[in-house]
Amino acid sequence: MVKKESLMSNKIINAVAPTRICDVGGWTDTHFAKYGAVCNVAIYPYVEVQIHPLPTDEADARLVINAENFGDSYSINPENIIYDKHPLIEAAINIMNLPEDVALKINIFSYAPPGASMGTSAAVSVSLIGALNELTKGHLSYHEVAALAHSLESKELGLECGVQDQLASAYGGINLIEIDEFPHATVSKVSIPDSTWWDLEQRLTLAYIGKPHFSSDIHKKVIAGFGKEPHTDNRLIELRRLAYCSKDALCKGDFQALGNIFKENTHVQRSMHKDLVCEDFEQIISIADDFETLGCKINGAGGDGGSVAILTNGQMDKKRELQNVLSQKGFQILPIYLSRRGLRVWRS
Repeated sequence: MVKKESLMSNKIINAVAPTRICDVGGWTDTHFAKYGAVCNVAIYPYVEVQIHPLPTDEADARLVINAENFGDSYSINPENIIYDKHPLIEAAINIMNLPEDVALKINIFSYAPPGASMGTSAAVSVSLIGALNELTKGHLSYHEVAALAHSLESKELGLECGVQDQLASAYGGINLIEIDEFPHATVSKVSIPDSTWWDLEQRLTLAYIGKPHFSSDIHKKVIAGFGKEPHTDNRLIELRRLAYCSKDALCKGDFQALGNIFKENTHVQRSMHKDLVCEDFEQIISIADDFETLGCKINGAGGDGGSVAILTNGQMDKKRELQNVLSQKGFQILPIYLSRRGLRVWRS
């Protein structure tokens, strides 16, 4: 049991964790791929978590969850947690060793729309586990937080889930994630000059098609289309190669090459299943081509919802024209900034 005095006078615990885009090599970080590589970029908007601890005799309920994006505020019994409203949140709370002598109000929010294929669910679990780890005076490393967050989705909830999203959220920055034997992975920072970082941030635009996707569902469709040994499939081999090419292009500041890699990655996604690049994605790509952009990357698994990262040619007036046209077509432009930091936890 965690003593009340260890909670530092019941100070509020804050945690933020970034989302991610541009996950070149995605799909090779899965159990059926067995091994792989992904190069991705962590971004703002973050997921924010605040935990307000109170003595139990001062609270109306032992545990209150406020899922702000959904307008849901409800109490649960920490001794008997049922995964019925927001399973990811409820499961994260369930697997952590909560103190018994304190009541908690947990607030969760993000400017990223749910199901935008930006690894938002991973950022929720990473930030929530990070905050709960601080509450219980734990000593989980970034890697351990990411591993626990992945286990939460894949084992506790039984969802199809790769490992890249949780690692991107925990570490932040631009990373090459290498999976030598699923789910074991190593994370290598991709170090680039500030000028390349700023240029990449300025060139990128993110278009959301306005409806969420459910990556576990599309995973099942793709897996069904592979043979008995998916890890040997030429499409996964190509995606692994493209992850390393993406890292090399970023290190060189070669945006033309990076744009071509985005195009190649999207082409492989199309070949994996007809539903991975939906009509809305194709329309965004077609419009982007009209503005001489360098390439588009369907974020995450793809499917009938989510978002597209567009690498423009660096002409900012043309980028704004593109954004205006996409908005007029009903797509949502999400403001983004590259995130140098991953999970952050502090008390206030």
